[in-house]
Amino acid sequence: MAKTKYEVTYIIKPDIDEDSKKALIDRFDKVVTDNGAEELESKDWGKRRFAYEIEKYREGTYHIMTFVAENSEPVDEFGRLSRIDNQVLRSMTVKLDK
Repeated sequence: MAKTKYEVTYIIKPDIDEDSKKALIDRFDKVVTDNGAEELESKDWGKRRFAYEIEKYREGTYHIMTFVAENSEPVDEFGRLSRIDNQVLRSMTVKLDK
């Protein structure tokens, strides 16, 4: 089966402390790799101002992760857990061209 490249961008609440943010990022990186994906890159984009308010926040910390996977399991699990976690304001997954 061919591997597909994915890019996940998620926004973390701006009032979270650095240690908690690092733990959250590490946990999501681990979720992806534990579900069969090969992580290519995980980087912090820093705090950015929103065009509109999201859950009463005017800014958030953006994080982007790129990985390859043979199936959609890592994407599905990340999506499920990011919707449950109250520290994540939004997330978006994009399938990249080969």
